[in-house]
Amino acid sequence: MEKYEEVKDIGDGNYSVVKLIRHIDTKSLFAVKYIPRGHTVDERVAREIINHRSLRHPNIIEFKEVFLTPTHIAIVMEYAASGDLFDYVCSQGTLSEDKARYVFQQLISGVSYCHDMEICHRDLKLENTLLDGKRIKICDFGFSKSYLLHSTPNSRIGTPSYIAPEIFSGKEYNGKLADIWSCGVMLYIMLVGELPFGDQKDLQNLKKTMNKIMLVQYKIPDTVHISQHCRNLISRIFVANPMKRISMREIKSHPWFLENLPKESIKEAQDVNYTKENPIYSLQSIEEIMNIIEEAKILATTSSSDQLEDLTEALKKM
Repeated sequence: MEKYEEVKDIGDGNYSVVKLIRHIDTKSLFAVKYIPRGHTVDERVAREIINHRSLRHPNIIEFKEVFLTPTHIAIVMEYAASGDLFDYVCSQGTLSEDKARYVFQQLISGVSYCHDMEICHRDLKLENTLLDGKRIKICDFGFSKSYLLHSTPNSRIGTPSYIAPEIFSGKEYNGKLADIWSCGVMLYIMLVGELPFGDQKDLQNLKKTMNKIMLVQYKIPDTVHISQHCRNLISRIFVANPMKRISMREIKSHPWFLENLPKESIKEAQDVNYTKENPIYSLQSIEEIMNIIEEAKILATTSSSDQLEDLTEALKKM
C-alpha cells in the first residue's frame, strides 16, 4: 500500500470490502477489493483474479494488480465513477428503448469478448455493471469460469432472478448460453422497470421464482411500448432450451441490435490489441499472482474465522 492512499469506502459484501484509493505519484484513482486472508481465499477467489487478469476491453473493468496486506489480499481495479446500472435504472424508473439499446449494445460487446476469450461470467446483473459516464463496465468475476482452465459449469450459482433455466438442473450446462439469458433479464428490467420472472415477494420463495423461470412465464405489460423487433429479440433470448436460444452471433446481427450501433465503440473494441493469440496481461505474471494467492491462504492456520471477521470490520472503519 506504500504507493496508494485510501480515499473513501465504496461498498462491502459478505466477504469483501471495496475502497477508493489514489496513486500517490500519478494521482490516478482506482478501486481496491479487500478479501480477508485465510479460508475465504479459495478457488473462487483464484478464478476471479486469474480470469479478470486475462481480459481487457472498453466495456470491462480493467484489472491492475493484486498484492497482500498483513490481513487481506487486495485486488486493484479500474475505478468507474458513475455508480452501477442498478442504481441508475432505479433512479430513472425505466429507460427509453433507445437508451436501453445503447446500454445493451455495450453489454453484448463486453460479454461477447469474454466468450471469445473462453470465459463465461455467470453472474451478469445490473449491480455487476458499472457506469463511467455513458460507458458501461462489467465487473465482479467471482463466479466466472474459463473453458481453458476450469471444468464445465454445473453448479447452481448466480443471482436467482437472473439465472437461466438449465442452471437449476444440477447438470453440466453451457455458461455462455446462460450468460445470454442473464443479458436478456437485464434488457427486460431496463425497459419494464421490473423483474421478468416474479417480483420481490417471489424472490423470497426460490421455488416459485424457479418455476416461473423454468416455464418462461413472463409478459411485457400493455403500458410498456416497445418495438416488435425488440419484443422478438427478448422472446428469442427467453427460450428454456439453451440449444434453441439465440446465439451471441445472432444477437449481433439482429435488426434491433444493429439500429444506431455506435461506431466509436466498435472501433475502440477493435483497437484493443488483445486476443487469445496476442494477449496483453498485467505486469504481474500468473506465477507471481498464484504465489500471492497461496500466501494469502496462510492466515487460515493461525487465525479463527471470528478474528477474520473482526479484521474485516476494522478495515471498514478505517
